[in-house]
Amino acid sequence: MAKPLEITDANFQQEVLNSEKLAVLDLWAIWCGPCRLLDPIFKELANDYEGKAVIAKVNVDENPEIPQKYGVLNIPTILFIKDGELVDKIVGAVPKRAIVEVIEKHL
Repeated sequence: MAKPLEITDANFQQEVLNSEKLAVLDLWAIWCGPCRLLDPIFKELANDYEGKAVIAKVNVDENPEIPQKYGVLNIPTILFIKDGELVDKIVGAVPKRAIVEVIEKHL
């Protein structure tokens, strides 16, 4: 069973920017209630897109450089990064199908 990759400021370049796959990042914090709603969705997405996309989570409290780089002011925020460029963004907790639509658009 695949699980979301844990992205940090230290591994962001290697795992996301240098990846040939679409990266889908859930920016969250432990104190964020709506963020918890996305947790089971990202676990499912990690299985659904294993080998096709990088499904990952970023704790914004522990990794401030990533949200700062992309101007993230609210969480949860989902960033879609392909070929090192931000190609899409969703702000707020949304149903799985909304995330899947964006993933499929960029695969």
